[in-house]
Amino acid sequence: MSGAALGIEILLVFFLALFLLHRYGDFRKQQRMVLFGTLLAWYLCFLIVFILPLDVSTTIYRQCQLDHEEQVSTVSPINHTTANTSVTPTKRVLQPCYKPWSYIPEGIMPVFWRVVYWTSQCLTWLLLPFMQSYARSGGFSITGKIKTALIENAIYYGTYLLIFGSLLIYVAVHPKLRLSWYELQTIGITAANTWGLFLLVLLLGYGLVEIPRSYWNASQHGHLLIKTYFKASKLMTEKADAEENLEDVMEEVRKVSESIKYNHPLRKCIDTILRKCPLDYQEKMGRNMDDYEDFDEKQNTYPTEKSLVKLHKQVIYAVQRHNRTRVQWQILLQQAIHLEDVAKNETSSSHQFVHSFPSSEPVGWFTRYIYTPTAEWYWECLLKRWFYRLLAVVLSLFSVAVVWSECTFFSTRPVLSLFAVFIQLAERDYNYLYIEMACFITIFFLCTCVYSTVFRIRVFNYYYLASHHQTDAYSLQFSGMLFCRLTPPLCLNFLGLIHMDSAISHQHKLQTAYTSIMGSMRVLSFIADGFYIYYPMLIVILCIATYFSLGTRCLNLLGFQQFVGDNEMTSDLIDEGKELIRRERRKRQRIEDGETRRREWKERYGNQREDYTARNRSSHEMKETSYSDSVNSSSRQAKYSRSGGRAERDCIELLQDAEPLDFNADTLTDDAVDGESGRHAGGRYLSMSSSRSRIFDDV
Repeated sequence: MSGAALGIEILLVFFLALFLLHRYGDFRKQQRMVLFGTLLAWYLCFLIVFILPLDVSTTIYRQCQLDHEEQVSTVSPINHTTANTSVTPTKRVLQPCYKPWSYIPEGIMPVFWRVVYWTSQCLTWLLLPFMQSYARSGGFSITGKIKTALIENAIYYGTYLLIFGSLLIYVAVHPKLRLSWYELQTIGITAANTWGLFLLVLLLGYGLVEIPRSYWNASQHGHLLIKTYFKASKLMTEKADAEENLEDVMEEVRKVSESIKYNHPLRKCIDTILRKCPLDYQEKMGRNMDDYEDFDEKQNTYPTEKSLVKLHKQVIYAVQRHNRTRVQWQILLQQAIHLEDVAKNETSSSHQFVHSFPSSEPVGWFTRYIYTPTAEWYWECLLKRWFYRLLAVVLSLFSVAVVWSECTFFSTRPVLSLFAVFIQLAERDYNYLYIEMACFITIFFLCTCVYSTVFRIRVFNYYYLASHHQTDAYSLQFSGMLFCRLTPPLCLNFLGLIHMDSAISHQHKLQTAYTSIMGSMRVLSFIADGFYIYYPMLIVILCIATYFSLGTRCLNLLGFQQFVGDNEMTSDLIDEGKELIRRERRKRQRIEDGETRRREWKERYGNQREDYTARNRSSHEMKETSYSDSVNSSSRQAKYSRSGGRAERDCIELLQDAEPLDFNADTLTDDAVDGESGRHAGGRYLSMSSSRSRIFDDV
């Protein structure tokens, strides 16, 4: 099994990163370089999280070997001296070292961590910011996009140089330190980890409280439904704003497109902009084009290429925002309808879950045989709430353990960090599987608190991660940048919690391969002994502020609408959202009723049309046979058959054309009434009749 666990986890982590990128990105529409950069950033961060427990267990095994060798070397001289004296020697028990199942051979992990770490740092500090500006640029050529990206990142890169230069001057002026390549490397790593730890504590303080509370609130269906109404009201406002913004941008595009004709030098730029517009707007603008007019026949003021670049950037953002809000509204609407169904089914005595609208997805074997309506009722109305409450309690205990350990991890005698106590207890028995599982669960919980906060952040709609392939390229790359900056300091902080980082614990123990590539933090002692130890204690204040929703209340006072239970504005938004959901439910119900009537119409009267076709074919064959016998008799029979066939044919044509239509006052226009007044008017009349059994009373 030597190295096999490492290879298996590398493969599994790749598929995990690919799955998440497919959920949030769009493989068909987004650029390949954007997808590749984001996939590589997520993949490297997930590798650090999943491989670090293997590094910890391997380090513990090697530490055991070193202790065993030291014990052997100290026992042999003692035995030699006791042979010449009468002093009874002290017996030392040499415990054997068991090799872990996931043991990684020596020399592999340092190279692996060095490649992973420096690749992720190059991505987050150099390549991804450049690719981010390149993807958001409105330039029409590769050179123009590169120029725009370099200008936008000039201040960004200048900030890095300023921080690195300040630390470099400190090391150069310090009398006890000498500059070398190793020390310069340590300065760069320290600067990056300091920036990441600063942001990490802020996000972690929010997630440690909000995640357990979100699961506890999810167990209360009434609270969750009210919050969904609140979200619906806010999202509808955002959706209307996105539609209005798109209309304004499309109007500007239309004006520019009409002013720049087919033979203008900038016409190719207009065509590029038009290809980014929605299809219905493209058709409208295409019908209004006058390609026979030359651009120099009228003395108009034409836009510059710089203004077209700005317009192109606005079109990209407006279209993406419109599509995202539209999909989010459909998802939120489905959630609200489901929560309303749960509230209705809680009082059901049949113990079978009934949906308001049938699912559009085909019924699979899981739904047919396992997740039946009875099983769904017990899960949604009874078991789910208790499961979420139990999960919220467990996560709350984890949060308390993390907060306590963050405040006491610098104390080694006595050991106060709970995670260090758990690892040391397992280390005595060499239970490597328990060590790896404890490390993985702890890191996974920390990453969940941090990453979930990243996925929920919305900075004035500047970037936002939305599932169902609705995340734009700029937001995907920004998330990759944050992951690459937060994951290394998060894992380094975890090693400090379990006392595997000698720079913080001040213990002479074998370091992990991950810690060894970080270098000795003693180069910058004020960061190693000050910032890394005392700054994480700020997490207590952040957790208290999050528990009492101080940030939410401050944003609400500043005018940003937040969900505050005892606020009048929140109550108004809840009522508005409830009315919006009720309106959408009625609309869906009308559509569903119309589809049901059409389906029943086809099932009831579809067979009559087939019977008439068969009878018509048989009568036609009989007429041909009778025509060969006698001309006079065939003429009379033909006349009779035509007269009877015409009456029956008129009746069948009436049945065929008069399909039931769903009456909707909003969609019924004068054009529909006047355009086909004959047969379609009859169709509306028949569909609105109260009784279908007396359908021929007016014929």
